[in-house]
Amino acid sequence: MHSRLLRRLAASILSLVFVLTSALFSVQSVAADSSKPSNSAQQEMTQLAGADYWRQVRDGEEGYTTSTSPEHGMLINVPGQTWFKLKEKWMSPLGALAIFGSLAMVTLVYFIVGPLKLSKPKTGRKIQRWSRIDRALHWSMAFTFLTLAFSGLSLVYGKHFLKPIVSTDIWGLIIMAAKQYHNYVGPVFFILLMTVLIKWWRKSVINKVDIQWFLKLGGMVGKHKGTHPSAGFSNGGEKMIFWLLIWFGAVAAFSGFVLDFPIFGQLRRDMELSNLIHMFSALILICGFIFHIYIGLFGMEAALDGMITGEVDETWAKEHHDLWYEQVKDLPENNKDKPDNR
Repeated sequence: MHSRLLRRLAASILSLVFVLTSALFSVQSVAADSSKPSNSAQQEMTQLAGADYWRQVRDGEEGYTTSTSPEHGMLINVPGQTWFKLKEKWMSPLGALAIFGSLAMVTLVYFIVGPLKLSKPKTGRKIQRWSRIDRALHWSMAFTFLTLAFSGLSLVYGKHFLKPIVSTDIWGLIIMAAKQYHNYVGPVFFILLMTVLIKWWRKSVINKVDIQWFLKLGGMVGKHKGTHPSAGFSNGGEKMIFWLLIWFGAVAAFSGFVLDFPIFGQLRRDMELSNLIHMFSALILICGFIFHIYIGLFGMEAALDGMITGEVDETWAKEHHDLWYEQVKDLPENNKDKPDNR
């Protein structure tokens, strides 16, 4: 009975993802088609400017202007249609599919595999894991990333989900606020990213222990579930998330700088390429952090305690980071709760 219920729930979730994705593909197709000038509009422009003039403009013929900026004589960037098609017909729908798919996957994992529980009861003895500075840095990065993701997704998908249900004035305010927030907070994200790299890179170097952790799938699924493979301060999964953040976060930040500051001689094709790279790297980060958030909130018992209080229970430390526990268990700050030290 229980397994049948889980199968039905999984089928319902997958069906919802399929429906949402199909609807988004349809909306994107309609939007792309509607953005093309109609035949009557093209005829009107041809009549106003003349057929020969319009043909020259579409062929990239340059005119005369006193501007000294790059591409100052190009009225229409015809190759930009390639960027538009890649963005509207491929990147946006596939990005939505990736996000909905990640949400569906963690939901299925929760109901089918279940969270990873501690093998033994908590002892009540606390082990110091994160300092106040570490926690402040983590939550600052989390808030900045999530708000940038939300504002970015609003810019890409808001016209399909928000615009139809709000007035034009409210929609204009929302999209302007999202754009301004994204532009100004993006550099803050880069500063935090570099601080995270400097502060935690030593804890995130991959070693042989992490290879064994990956081979056992972190003890979360399959025949190794509940085995709690050995790990140092950070396990293989945490290190993977760290380097995913650093590399794709850096790509997102630098491509964002190109879009933020179009005053250093970038051509339109440079901006278009940066836009696609920015979208791709941001989507990788969003999908990666869906799994990170799942583990912290639902996938592992007491996983979030360390980032809230700075301390973890002794049982949690032994089972998930046994090598690190052996290194720190005798430190004075971790023995304050022992009866002989009271």
